[in-house]
This record gives sequence, C-alpha cells and structure tokens, in this order.
Amino acid sequence: LSKDRKNLSELARELGIKVTLLYKWRKEFEAFESGSFPGNGNLKLTPEQAHIGDLERKLKDIELEHSILKKAIGIFSKTDR
Repeated sequence: LSKDRKNLSELARELGIKVTLLYKWRKEFEAFESGSFPGNGNLKLTPEQAHIGDLERKLKDIELEHSILKKAIGIFSKTDR
C-alpha cells in the first residue's frame, strides 16, 4: 500500500498508525526484504548474520565434544592399582 500511495500521512490515518511507523517498515523492507517481518519472536538477520549464528552453534557443539573426549581420555588412561 505504501508504494502505491503518494500521501503516506493519509494512509497512516486510514490504518490507524503513526506515519513514522510506515517509514520505519519501508526502511526495514528495503534492508531485509522478505526477512523483514519474521514474527513469532524470530530475529531479523541478514544471510551473513544467519551464517555466523550457524557457525557459532557448530563451534559450541564441537567444543562440548572436545571437552567430553578429554574427560574420557582421562578416565580410560587411569590404571587400576
């Protein structure tokens, strides 16, 4: 609607929202396009940010595995006396 209309103030009044909100939404859409309004508490992320998040999760999993393996080596390397 905001792209079709020339008078955003009038559109904002019709929708019952502030015109600044329309401008904010337009700016978000220009920056994130289809990821602008994910809803359900999801964050708006650029593809690069999403990739970084995936890599951080993988790193955390690998660090946990490494810690478990170190403990296992310690347990199995002990000799019974």
